[in-house]
Amino acid sequence: MYEGHFSLRETPFSITPDTDYFYPHEALQSALNTLLIALRSGEGFLKIVGEVGCGKTLLCRQLLKTLQGECITAYIPNPDMGRDDLLMALALELNVQLPVPISRHGVLSALHACVLEHNQAGKRVVVCIDEAQAIPMRTVESLRLLSNLETEKRKLLQLVLLGQPELDTKLAHPDIRQLLQRITFSEYLGPMLPDRVPFYLEHRLSRAAQGAHTDIHVFEAASAAAIARYSRGVPRLINVLAHKCLLLAYGENVHRVTAEHAGLAAKDTPGVVWSVPWWRRWLLSAPRRPTGLNETVAIRGIDSGSGK
Repeated sequence: MYEGHFSLRETPFSITPDTDYFYPHEALQSALNTLLIALRSGEGFLKIVGEVGCGKTLLCRQLLKTLQGECITAYIPNPDMGRDDLLMALALELNVQLPVPISRHGVLSALHACVLEHNQAGKRVVVCIDEAQAIPMRTVESLRLLSNLETEKRKLLQLVLLGQPELDTKLAHPDIRQLLQRITFSEYLGPMLPDRVPFYLEHRLSRAAQGAHTDIHVFEAASAAAIARYSRGVPRLINVLAHKCLLLAYGENVHRVTAEHAGLAAKDTPGVVWSVPWWRRWLLSAPRRPTGLNETVAIRGIDSGSGK
């Protein structure tokens, strides 16, 4: 809609995870580095936990992209399935030929033979399970069985779990403590720092630009700061707010996004956090007591912004 107005070849702030727009802010780069170092060191079980919208799926796709040609990789985006179904899904991802009739023992044996063959050829096998907090308790046993695929020297299968904080709660259950003990590296994926948001906005605009003539300094400093404040650094919310800001600027036929645009976008977006003025925080925290007429009028005057 507004792509031509800003000389863009595509919408720069889609919420669909796209590695072409990967921006290595501190939290995301730290998580990626941890995964790469641990996997290349031969660690068998890794975990990434992050809040909603902080980029776990993008991290997963960037990891798989980085490991391309170095490892045999498999990706399971939705592990909310039965224990045998999870093994079957992994077998399909790895193009494993399954014996007939199909049984759990047969699938595990075929998986073991597959990963052993890859390891003998010098290729590690890495499995990424996204939205891991959705794994049913009865299916977690399958993960333990997969973690048993090893030789005397090394793990044959490396597992990466990525999920919301509920994943930690699930793994803390006493019935699966054996699995928790096998997780050797764990990292928290947090939001973006406020001072990174302006660079993030320009990065995505530059990736979507039609050419060198495209102006990527569309967001004024005040608008970028407002977006950082309203989103609390959550990349998904940043994208939603930035997209709405560009729509507003396009509707006004201007080429700069202002703090006013950011405020209007925030009012239209669920999940943003509104900053409470210091005087309102003070009023809300002050002990409640009867007030006289004059004091009541004064407070209402402050509240309404009249200053009287």
